[in-house]
Amino acid sequence: MRHPKLPPPYPPPPDRAAELRRRFGQEARSERPDLSALCLLIGAEADGSLDESGMDAAQAELDRLAGELPYRPGGPGAWAEAVRRLLGGRYEFHGTPGDYQRLESSLLHEVLRRRRGLPILLSVVWLEVARRAGAPVYGVALPGHFVVGFGAPGEQVLVDPFGGGRVLTGTDTELLVAGATGAPLDASMLEPAAPLEVVQRILNNVRAWATARPERSDVALWAVELALLVPSHPARLRYERGQLLVQRGDFIAGAAELDAYAELIEVVDEPAARKVREQAHTARAMLN
Repeated sequence: MRHPKLPPPYPPPPDRAAELRRRFGQEARSERPDLSALCLLIGAEADGSLDESGMDAAQAELDRLAGELPYRPGGPGAWAEAVRRLLGGRYEFHGTPGDYQRLESSLLHEVLRRRRGLPILLSVVWLEVARRAGAPVYGVALPGHFVVGFGAPGEQVLVDPFGGGRVLTGTDTELLVAGATGAPLDASMLEPAAPLEVVQRILNNVRAWATARPERSDVALWAVELALLVPSHPARLRYERGQLLVQRGDFIAGAAELDAYAELIEVVDEPAARKVREQAHTARAMLN
């Protein structure tokens, strides 16, 4: 469906969106969720032009890039350098400040096409290419800036895909965390991030992008609805969905979601539940 007053990408038709969400929920609940598949399903939810052949082509591109890495180049440092040379050097994957202003920077198929994106999507490219080649690789969800780690904790090498894959010294990492939070680096921040943590963070970024653009409440809504399909999601997403439905004029569904959220929180915060029920009542009154 086209929205003439809004720039692309345009969403898929309702039947296609429903099928994508079914598959996203199924993959998210699987024993070993596939990060690249989940990211491409997010991309297809955002961009109706991404069909099955396009999703297959993106997976094939990750396979192709992995095939260009050397066979077992050595320890974590050697792996980090090999991936940096390939992705940051030969193919010039990196980020710029302007990438934060583009929805495409959160969509894996577009990041593979443009070779630009947010830190977390560039990290997904690093992760998926290196993993396919057999590297000991994982995502590291530093506050405010996602990076990639190679090797076990005692020999961990961190790289910054947004910066073209440069290796981060301990001081670099401390400065990144201090710049984002004002707090010192904690060892727990260097733990590997599970695929579903990565996906939730990507969807958080999409929602943040849409929140800054009230005219794109359509994007905020599909992002929160996908986030609700991820197991162990925050309960507050129900509240966010209810507010978005009301904002978009679906007062009955929005009020029902707000009531459901109020019921969830009533045991722990009865005054807050009462306020949410008042918002639901106001939403229903808008129909009169």
